[in-house]
Amino acid sequence: MKFIRWTHAVLALVVVLAVGAGTVVYLNQKGEDALPLLAATSAEVAVVTSSPQQIARGAYLAAAGNCAACHTARGGALYAGGAGIDTPFGKVYAGNLTPDAQTGLGSWSSAHFWRALHNGRSKDGHLLYPVFPYTNTTRVTREDSDALFAYLQSLPAVAQAQPANDLHFPYNTQGALAVWRALFFTPGADKPEPNRSAEWQRGAYLVRGLGHCNACHASRNTMGATIDSSSGSAEFGGGLIPMQGWYAPSLNASAEAGVADWNVQQVVDLLKNGVVGHDTVHASVLGPMAEVVYRSTQHLTDADLQAMAVFLKALPQAAPVDASATTGGRSTVDLAKGQKLFEQHCVDCHGAQGQGGRLAGQDTGPLAYPALAGNRAVTMASSTNLVRIVRSGGFPPATAGNPRPFSMPPFDLSPEDLAAVVSYIRNTWGNHAAPITAAEVQGGR
Repeated sequence: MKFIRWTHAVLALVVVLAVGAGTVVYLNQKGEDALPLLAATSAEVAVVTSSPQQIARGAYLAAAGNCAACHTARGGALYAGGAGIDTPFGKVYAGNLTPDAQTGLGSWSSAHFWRALHNGRSKDGHLLYPVFPYTNTTRVTREDSDALFAYLQSLPAVAQAQPANDLHFPYNTQGALAVWRALFFTPGADKPEPNRSAEWQRGAYLVRGLGHCNACHASRNTMGATIDSSSGSAEFGGGLIPMQGWYAPSLNASAEAGVADWNVQQVVDLLKNGVVGHDTVHASVLGPMAEVVYRSTQHLTDADLQAMAVFLKALPQAAPVDASATTGGRSTVDLAKGQKLFEQHCVDCHGAQGQGGRLAGQDTGPLAYPALAGNRAVTMASSTNLVRIVRSGGFPPATAGNPRPFSMPPFDLSPEDLAAVVSYIRNTWGNHAAPITAAEVQGGR
């Protein structure tokens, strides 16, 4: 009898594992049945003549997706890959997108490329790691996918093999990736939402699709999947960017980076120029967002930037957070120390009242030296970016609308001094935000 019970238990376990494996396989195949039969060899790849207009469209879409940022190694050929992308699970290397037949996309068809964007599979069918944001590019239309492919095929072929990924076990296995995809990825399409304008629809397509804005501006779970809700505030609720030491602020919270109370032109100016200075709104982009503006959004048309602004302004707003933080028990000596450090290092640019300043003879436009009083980048709950900027400097992007941006130099302060001056800035001139400690500075907060 005991043997029979053990046999039944083993059989039950086998059945559960088989059902689980079958479910994972099914979910990873779902959405692919409508795809055309894909060529298996380079000899079967159809030669398609692309028009100059389609290639130009593809170049524009590549800029919209900021594809070069990952697929171009520093000092390397454009789109030849080789750049390493650090993740909590190890390092993934970006592939070669040039039309080299052996190491790039030269033996791919447009259908292969579409499957990569839409289903997250490579030419030979193996699953791609979601460092390549196919969770977003699955929304891209086939027409835009073909234009992107036409542009990439028009580039000079560069023979450069992709380095082997360096991922920890079991994340380096296709089985683990298949389970992740079964849990967190479903191929989709950009579906129009009722009662929304065509401009809003276009903005949603760019922000949620090629722009993959939630890749940074959303929190991630322990498995690295974005905590996403397309109908709620979690979709762009902000989060730490893995391995980069920057916090991407919430796009639907007025205390962080929400723009619901901005006008459309102010949003357009920020995305196009990297700075905005209209009436009471003054802002500039730094860190990873500076690269996005430099490589991507400054090259978009005003119509597309306006569509993105319309979409971002309409995002559901998160519930306001009580910002009435006090000095949190820190002694007046600490804040006095912070004041002395501010007067020593910061006052000449940012002003005694944290009001910022312009260059001599400049009466309008963005502030050359940002105001710290009332600055939400200073007072938001996470002080990560403020600490990073004081320690490493802040560098806005050079753009056509702001070709000579003013940057902030790094300051070599001890953790105690850095904590003191940041806490002072966060609790002076009407600012009220939680102070920080030296331990938090050392911990990368």
